[in-house]
Amino acid sequence: MDAQGRGRADDIDPADQWVLNPQTGDYELRLTPSAGQSTVPGPRRTAPRGGRREQRDVPPQRRRREPPPPPPGAGRRRSKPKKKSKAKKVLLWTSGGLAFVVLAAAGGGYLYYRHLDGNITTQDVVGAKNGFSKDEAFNILVIGTDKRTGKGNEGYGDKGSVGHADTNVLLHVSKDRSNATALSIPRDLIVNVPPCQVKDPESGELKTIPGTSGVRFNTSLGQDGRDAGCTMATIKAVTGITVDHFMMADFNAVKTLSTAVGGVEVCVRKAVDDKQSHLQLPAGKSTIEGEKALAFLRTRHSWGNQGDLDRIKVQQQFLSSLARKMSSGDTLTSPSKLTSLAEAATKALTVDKGIGSLTKLKDVALEIKKVPPKNLTFLTAPVRDNPADGVVHKTVILSAAAPQAFDAIKNDVSLTETKKKEKAAADAKLKGTKSAAGDVRVDLYNGSGKTGAAQATLTWLQNSEGVGKSSQMGNKPAQDKTTLEYSPDQADQARRLADIMGLPGSALKEGKSETNDQGLPAVVLILGKDFKGAGTPISGGTAKVDADKTTADKTGCAE
Repeated sequence: MDAQGRGRADDIDPADQWVLNPQTGDYELRLTPSAGQSTVPGPRRTAPRGGRREQRDVPPQRRRREPPPPPPGAGRRRSKPKKKSKAKKVLLWTSGGLAFVVLAAAGGGYLYYRHLDGNITTQDVVGAKNGFSKDEAFNILVIGTDKRTGKGNEGYGDKGSVGHADTNVLLHVSKDRSNATALSIPRDLIVNVPPCQVKDPESGELKTIPGTSGVRFNTSLGQDGRDAGCTMATIKAVTGITVDHFMMADFNAVKTLSTAVGGVEVCVRKAVDDKQSHLQLPAGKSTIEGEKALAFLRTRHSWGNQGDLDRIKVQQQFLSSLARKMSSGDTLTSPSKLTSLAEAATKALTVDKGIGSLTKLKDVALEIKKVPPKNLTFLTAPVRDNPADGVVHKTVILSAAAPQAFDAIKNDVSLTETKKKEKAAADAKLKGTKSAAGDVRVDLYNGSGKTGAAQATLTWLQNSEGVGKSSQMGNKPAQDKTTLEYSPDQADQARRLADIMGLPGSALKEGKSETNDQGLPAVVLILGKDFKGAGTPISGGTAKVDADKTTADKTGCAE
């Protein structure tokens, strides 16, 4: 019978509460108070021993039911307490052991966290952000160096390399996490490396390293003592894109990461037998890890024109496959793979102090994971052969299509078709009649954060575009995007102004005045951070970039 059937409010059976008193040798009933009862002890009765004892003077018993009689024979001889059943013993050992395991795991988890945190190498560089924000778009430069440190790497190429920027991927993650772009910068791109400052790791003092003109991009790291901050500064000088953080890895990273996930699937259209990198692969799909994965990324002579540009495509294929493998259920549900991956990733990376902890790296990874693979675009900076090389092309220079790609990233514009329907709906606002420029009445505010932007735009609208009924209304809090608000009866004016300003349909917002239900007294134009200058169109939506690109969900074969 259960406790409820016995009339108690808890799970204790009164029959089990007869306890042997070692001082008297008698069994005594000791009742534990039920929930809500007073903790004052109840009456205590003793079983007879050769005769009935008198009841002691104790407070009266509060319970209505009389307690059950003592166990048979309790008054005739001194007996040992009833042993707990085998099942109860097992339960106690199991629960106690489980508690111990939980505590050990909690302590071990903390120690392991500290261990992983200690694996990460940080570098204090000029130009990196002080922390990581989950609420903004961000740019991380991923650098693969040709440094030959690490077991088994001495025999690769230049043994004494200081660690140049051999592989460079600028990862841009959009503010709304709907898309991301991985822009590869060729190592043989001819650039002007700007002067940069490097911190002495011991004293913290800054040393300025002079810039150099007309050199390969890979010399932005390692050469003349340059650090990753110099590579970040070179990216800004070449593309106009500000880099927030960097992650740097050497040859060992490829080997350890590919092994940690159990291999990465790649595909080649024809069998490969490269004498220099020692890569051997059959035609079709293969799973590679360790040394073979490194050879796959290093080889150039088996792809296309045997140059760096075709090798970049192969590297993008490998990174896409690695990203899919790392986020697959097979990896995420395997404790051994996750542990190996955590060890490999933390040991392989050198990062800036802004993301130089396990917590920050986890935050970065979780934000990147929000982007669907189909919306992660791999793109190589648009380049062309360097005419200065003559017949033998060894280096490249930026092509005319490059600024378009760089501007899309700088202005957080998607390179995928993820927002195609949204963009079509927004652009529908631009279709329809447009009023004459002289009939547009506009109140202009500066929310770009750039001093003088509103006044410069006002002067341009009035003097160059014929928008005479325009007024400069001062500053507004800074906002990311330029907006154009109008009431329904001003739609034709809004369309004309949007056409003049080069605004996307997403910038147009239909509204009404807070003080006038009939509509806005004038169209309201608020310049945002995407404002480039008076007379320069403001792009938006999905950018059409004239360059080879692919997405992380696509599987292709190297050729």
